Amino acid sequence: MLNRVAVLSDIHGVLPALEAVLAEPDVATADLIVLTGDIAAGPQPVEVLDTLAGLGDRVCWVRGNADRELVEAQDGRELPIEVSTWAAGQLLADHVDRLAALPLSVTLEINGLGPVLFCHATPRDDEEVVLVDTRMARWAEVFADVPEEVRTVVCGHTHMPFTRLVDRRLVVNAGSVGMPYGGTGAYWALLGPGVQLRRTDFDVDAACARVAAESTFPDAAGFADEYLRSRHSDADALAVFAPRDGR
Repeated sequence: MLNRVAVLSDIHGVLPALEAVLAEPDVATADLIVLTGDIAAGPQPVEVLDTLAGLGDRVCWVRGNADRELVEAQDGRELPIEVSTWAAGQLLADHVDRLAALPLSVTLEINGLGPVLFCHATPRDDEEVVLVDTRMARWAEVFADVPEEVRTVVCGHTHMPFTRLVDRRLVVNAGSVGMPYGGTGAYWALLGPGVQLRRTDFDVDAACARVAAESTFPDAAGFADEYLRSRHSDADALAVFAPRDGR
């Protein structure tokens, strides 16, 4: 039984944001850090993976669609996002092996919450979309194979934090560490015995300058400006994602 679990999702290869969250006392003292996918696809993929690997058994890894795509790119698949194609080319064999071995979901016992299922997008798929205002019938479809005893599901993927009830089951989206929509900062969650949505502030100007200086991705400065400064609002993101929610 775990007492406190920190959830970090959608880091997307942004080292300064990750380091800011890892420095949080509640993360540093958590029993476990769970990564709910899309870990490395960004301007500092190797640095992020090596930092997390260095934490050893304190970290539990779950696969996101971008992690899967980085592995698929090793076999020549062309990725639709430029930074992902570039990031795939930076990985060493041990990075690829680690990402290839990641599970679609993990279930852990947490004090006060019982069995908690962690996934990236949904329990059955690493890239389908559900949102804070997704209709109940779709949630029922998405959760059809989730065991009855699992009363909390934690996800990421859409880069916007929320908690909501879905027919007596609590759904938590931890938001995004490295590519937040709706506001600057690094978003994460703390579980046990309840649920807290958390935001870590950091020097965005300094972080943007660091990504631009340290990454060899050709448009590292543009990536940092767009995502670390959170140029996309939650309203923008919801409008883009809505058709993928079956509407």
